[in-house]
Amino acid sequence: MFTTITEHISIDREQRSVRRDGQAVHLTGLEYGLLDFLSAHPNRICTRQILLDHVWGDRFQYDTGTIDVHLNALRRKLGWTNKEPIETIRGVGFVFHIEQKPTHYTIDLQAFLSEWLRSRETEIRAKGLVAQLHLTPFVNEMTIEPRALRQMLDSVLTALLPSAQPGVLRLSSKLTMQHFILSLDLNGTVNELRIPIYSDFDAS
Repeated sequence: MFTTITEHISIDREQRSVRRDGQAVHLTGLEYGLLDFLSAHPNRICTRQILLDHVWGDRFQYDTGTIDVHLNALRRKLGWTNKEPIETIRGVGFVFHIEQKPTHYTIDLQAFLSEWLRSRETEIRAKGLVAQLHLTPFVNEMTIEPRALRQMLDSVLTALLPSAQPGVLRLSSKLTMQHFILSLDLNGTVNELRIPIYSDFDAS
């Protein structure tokens, strides 16, 4: 049975078939996998690692831009732009928009922060640092503005790195009644990002 996912596109997940304005569209297995997974998780940030894990699985262990190649092919076949309905959020991931475009998205914190650390891996290693990620088990997802979180993390790390000595960069978290707190601990120098549960976040 076909289900409409946008005004012109419908998908039959049992038959792995796609139609554009009622006409069949031939997609490769990976193109279909991207469409299926992203459209099944609307308005949610999907990092590259999430897509590699769920669409490529054991067939692919690292990212060389193959996601972008297949996603661009998918967009061409479905007549989509590079922002709608699937938007690439640079340094963050991908999101499938439905209805109006939100500013806040649901993110998988483990995947989001792991991808952020990978994106800064060269600079971190150049300072002789080993990155560690330790998140509270009580919060797996959050609804936030991902670009703002990425920019805040970048600014904190950029401020810490020039004077960094070889050692450990620890990214950890804790939960209070009002805040979810991300801590960047660089050999004992701690900077915190406080994310209020019901509003925007700040840094201290």
